[in-house]
Amino acid sequence: MTHIPRRIGLLTGGGDCPGLNAVIRAVTKNALDHGIEVVGIKDGFLGLIESRTRRLDDRAVSGILAAGGTILGSSNRSDPARFWAGSTPAGEPIFEDRTDACMDVIQRHEIDALVVVGGDGTMTCAQVFVGRGVPCIGVPKTIDNDIHGTDLCFGFLTASATATEALDRVHTTATSHHRAMIVEVMGRNAGWIALHAGIASGADVILIPEIPFSIEAVCGVVRRRFKRGKRATIICAAEGATPVDGHPAVERTVASSPDPIRFGGIARSVAAQIEQRTGVESRAIVLGHVQRGGSPIPADRVLATGFGYAGVELIRARRFNRMVAIHDGRLTDVDISTPAGRQRRVGLDDPLIAAARGVGTSLGDDPSTPGTGAQNRSNVGSSPTSGRT
Repeated sequence: MTHIPRRIGLLTGGGDCPGLNAVIRAVTKNALDHGIEVVGIKDGFLGLIESRTRRLDDRAVSGILAAGGTILGSSNRSDPARFWAGSTPAGEPIFEDRTDACMDVIQRHEIDALVVVGGDGTMTCAQVFVGRGVPCIGVPKTIDNDIHGTDLCFGFLTASATATEALDRVHTTATSHHRAMIVEVMGRNAGWIALHAGIASGADVILIPEIPFSIEAVCGVVRRRFKRGKRATIICAAEGATPVDGHPAVERTVASSPDPIRFGGIARSVAAQIEQRTGVESRAIVLGHVQRGGSPIPADRVLATGFGYAGVELIRARRFNRMVAIHDGRLTDVDISTPAGRQRRVGLDDPLIAAARGVGTSLGDDPSTPGTGAQNRSNVGSSPTSGRT
């Protein structure tokens, strides 16, 4: 495309997170300021499939900067190229390609370019439209902070702050009752939330997917603390944390979703084993979607506004099929295909790993325990993942 688009479509895909409305506001205001109309697409790619849109103007985005969620709605089960259309009599999912229907909506509304706000799955879905000649701009979002190609995603800082507050509150009740408390946080296959919230709250043990843990090493921490007269042990566990020679705890599978695995249950498992092995009363707390909700903290509002602004600037510069990113504290951009099918995970050389160990925090991999340690850490860093919109 040689001209600046006069009308853009804007959608928010995947799971919601704090800061989405700040992006919607920034994209709309900057676009309108340069004479570009904005068509809001409802419920992510599902709005394109079902032709559900709304006009976005100054009135539509007024007062939404601090609001949680997304005024456009979202969906994490709506890959246009692989759309769930029901099940066979045997219960097998049926998927259809609805890309043509989406293209009809784009042409009918005279949308010249798409701005897609989402995670690795959303960026993967956008490739279909790039291939059909629709210019696309990506804006990365996820509370998991696992999008390859950017150092930080809006929503992550708010989720980490929410998890930290929960861990702080749990500490007082754990101390009152001399308990071990295991708090399970989100993150999928990445341990960023657990690592940040665990360090911020002074957790005694942090379990992340990138470092397989030994339950005996965890129990060893509990025993040593109570021998020293400590009144409680606080454990922050990522939902995808994996025991040595084991597998992540899976709560359920969703056949209609592009990413069918739903992690959950590691906190209950660890609590039960601690109580059985040490005799210390233990409790499991699962924060779940509490981490996704509520108003974004100021840092996420600033980052989301910067991302939304930068997305429109890419459009104005006719630099299409790019994803906004932040590297070394500065806004930049990468090819929109960069995060597709990949995840940014915590590396063993991350400074926060060393910082956690340096202040006496266990990562559940006590080298003195047979079967733990470096030989079990081959799954760290960036890795392939199934798509999730």
